[in-house]
Amino acid sequence: MTNWSVILNIAKTHLLTKIKQTSIAALGVTFGIGSYITLVCFMTGLNTMLDDLILNQTPHVHIYNEIEPSKKQPVSLYDDFKESFSVVHSIKPKLSQQKIHNALPIINYLENDENVSGALPQVKTQIFYMAGSIELGGNLTGINPIDEAKLFNMSDYIVEGSAEALHNTDNGILLGIGIAEKMSLKVGDRVQVSPINGGVFPLRIVGFYQSGIADLDAIQSFTNIKTVQRILGKANNYITDINVKMYDLEKAVPLSKKIEQQFKLKAIDIKTANAQFETGTTIRNLITYAVSVTLLIVAGFGIYNILNMLIYEKMNDIAILKATGFSGKDVQLIFMSQAMIIGFVGGVLGLLLGFGLSNLISTIPFETEALPTVKTYPVNINPMFFVIGFSFAMFSTFLAGYLPSKKAKKIDPVRIIRGQ
Repeated sequence: MTNWSVILNIAKTHLLTKIKQTSIAALGVTFGIGSYITLVCFMTGLNTMLDDLILNQTPHVHIYNEIEPSKKQPVSLYDDFKESFSVVHSIKPKLSQQKIHNALPIINYLENDENVSGALPQVKTQIFYMAGSIELGGNLTGINPIDEAKLFNMSDYIVEGSAEALHNTDNGILLGIGIAEKMSLKVGDRVQVSPINGGVFPLRIVGFYQSGIADLDAIQSFTNIKTVQRILGKANNYITDINVKMYDLEKAVPLSKKIEQQFKLKAIDIKTANAQFETGTTIRNLITYAVSVTLLIVAGFGIYNILNMLIYEKMNDIAILKATGFSGKDVQLIFMSQAMIIGFVGGVLGLLLGFGLSNLISTIPFETEALPTVKTYPVNINPMFFVIGFSFAMFSTFLAGYLPSKKAKKIDPVRIIRGQ
């Protein structure tokens, strides 16, 4: 029967008599795991920030009524021309409206879908911004500000003012930061807008919007849906776009196809709209985890080498233990215990080091126009990374202790003593 108290006591004595080597072995584990935690938290944080830059502003399914040429042209209606080769110039789009027919029942239908987190209506139109003698062309989008902030994180891109201020102001406008700079406008000023069909409407600036895409910020502004409907002279059921947020991103593709077939509307899912970005995200994640795994493997070899040398330096101790009656299994357990103690202590210190460095990085100032509300470097402190790091520390030290101790188990003490 194994006497664990004796084995652990001998293991502790070995570790404390060679405290310098023990410390180096533990620090090897500490820095290996600490580096892994720091790297993976920082890199996944950056990847998440880049993903959010696109995904926060992009609906999972965008529904609209696309104006397109008629599939059947007048010439195809005549039987006399069926066998002929016809060339028709200047094909005009069919007469249709931009608004979505029965938009409100469609929104209600989508919100009752268990896979849909929310479906938000929008009214988009082209306008001219006018301030003094300056006139700029751009786009005005009517939204429900509170819902947009809740589902699509719109508040992250409002650099002055708030979604609540826009919601509470009937004639308010959330102006693109590029437009405000060109027209020298500030919050509280008034800007006049003129739709394509004529008329001038004064709106009060309640905040500035900055998406991080300069070309978009120079033309895009937001206001309440009712305000845009009033500017266009349309009824309350006039909706041009519906943005859908899903619980599961993977279900956006089948839903978009279902909507196109069922309602004869154009529905673009997020993967189709951002195919190139999706590829970039996959490659960045692949690089992150490849580097992280490589770092763990390198750390594992370092731990193995240190513990291997530690055991071979104690050959005399092995000979004495065996000569005094300890079995090969007992000797193996002694050195395995040493390795696991080093792995545990080094692993815990590594987690603390990684956590400390990650928090330190998260306090370093980082400002970018792409995400105006981000003030420090993004760090993703995921508990799973710590579980993986500690598990690897214990597993690698187990192997690093098991392989040399297996050899120590078979050592003949007489040969060692004779060699001395």
